[in-house]
Amino acid sequence: MAQAQVTERPAPAAVRAVERDRWRWWGPLAVAAFAGLLRFWNLPYPNAFVFDETYYPKDAWSLLEQGYEGVWPDGANAQILGVPQIVPLTPAPEFVAHPPLGKWVISLGEWAFGLHPFGWRIVVALLGTLTVLMLARIGRRLFGSTLLGCTAALLMAVDGLHFVMSRVGLLDGVQLFFVLAAFGCLLVDRDRARALLRAARAEGGAAGDQVGLGVRPWRLAAGVLLGCACAVKWNGIQILAVFGLLTVLWDQAGRRWAGARHPWRSMLRRDALPAFLSTVGVAAVVYLLAWTGWFVTDGGYGRHWADDRAGLSPPHTPVLEIPLPQVSMTWVPAALRSWWHYHAQMYDFNTGLSSPHTYQSNPWSWLVQGRPVSMYWQQVPQGQQGCTASEGCASQILALGTPLLWWAACFALAYALWRWFFRRDWRAGAILAGVAGIYLPWFQYQERTIFSFYMVVLVPFLCLAVAQMLGALLGPPGCPPQRRRWGAAGAGLIVLAVVGCFAFFHPLYTAEVIPMDDWRARMWFTSWI
Repeated sequence: MAQAQVTERPAPAAVRAVERDRWRWWGPLAVAAFAGLLRFWNLPYPNAFVFDETYYPKDAWSLLEQGYEGVWPDGANAQILGVPQIVPLTPAPEFVAHPPLGKWVISLGEWAFGLHPFGWRIVVALLGTLTVLMLARIGRRLFGSTLLGCTAALLMAVDGLHFVMSRVGLLDGVQLFFVLAAFGCLLVDRDRARALLRAARAEGGAAGDQVGLGVRPWRLAAGVLLGCACAVKWNGIQILAVFGLLTVLWDQAGRRWAGARHPWRSMLRRDALPAFLSTVGVAAVVYLLAWTGWFVTDGGYGRHWADDRAGLSPPHTPVLEIPLPQVSMTWVPAALRSWWHYHAQMYDFNTGLSSPHTYQSNPWSWLVQGRPVSMYWQQVPQGQQGCTASEGCASQILALGTPLLWWAACFALAYALWRWFFRRDWRAGAILAGVAGIYLPWFQYQERTIFSFYMVVLVPFLCLAVAQMLGALLGPPGCPPQRRRWGAAGAGLIVLAVVGCFAFFHPLYTAEVIPMDDWRARMWFTSWI
């Protein structure tokens, strides 16, 4: 008689572990798919240059064609959007106030799909979707919870500012991708360093003082990504400085945890210089490489400025204006001296821009979304574009963060500050470091013409702060089931309210044609008009 085949059932704990491993990826991928569907839906609409799209997509096309940014004549926008299309690019060089990498990134979509709205928006939309996926994984690593990681990612998926900036061909969404990716790499590097210290401590001895951490590829990757962030917009330099400080503070704390008798001395001796080279040094090389197109061509702005000049070093430092002795710089290649002069002009422009703009705002108002930026506006008469309202309709793209999310984030940042200061919670400190590097530097430019949409780079850190606050609302492990139920209900209501708020404002994020009464119902404050 044949024997019945007996299969061994896996232990319930092993089954639960496999399910948890599965959700570590399936959960983040599901949230990212939802975010991608939102961002790619009807992406080419409106068929127009939205706000600063009048600059960067054309610069991106010029980089593709010439290797440098050229001059576009008046009326170029209408010719580009016309049928048949005319691309009136000239070889004359154009002064541009931002480094080229962000425009090179945008140009990838134009190379694949041409010079039209879908072409210059698709790569930014893809990066916006990937940032949602990255945030879910970063949140899981930061909090040790797939649920909280996916919650943070879901909140960013339905943030209006992130949504809008993922659907326009501007630089800030590109910079956000590099900054968040660098933050994730530093988190992985921290965990890898702790694992090495843990293994050394298990072997005995003063591991915290003696062990070397060797080559750290994740920190090198962070240096590359931070260099890319600086090569998109210069405010990446402050973020580089804060993240560089953060990683060495993590090293000091790790060595103290591993039993180092002198953790500060050990960190300075073993970690500080490698960290500087891995972040600042690598970032400087990447930044220089981002200008390859300008160096290898002859037509870029100021490319030959130094060719017939003797070349003297600056008479003073650029910021503090400390007097310096002037020496001959002719030993430096003319191309590098021309590049440095171009940067001096960029610095003067970026720090001195004070032309009044209708939608400029002060950093004090950014967290509460006091003055969002209207990026596109069209008043539609009755009978056109499906408008049936007697008063007419409005079609607008408003770079407004989902209000309930940003207002909740104000409380969440206060909670994170409390956690970091009183509980010494390193996770709260990591979130606050992101806020410090991205948000606080703008307060030194309150007289400059600046806009609230710059804070799209801050959105993932706000969402992490809210997720941490919601995790506290759920209650710590081992708390009574009733406490868990009430906490879950409260946290769920907050998330649902944020999603509902996003849905309510969605017409203002997508230039949907709506009656004027519906538009006014969404203007909660006069400063939004």
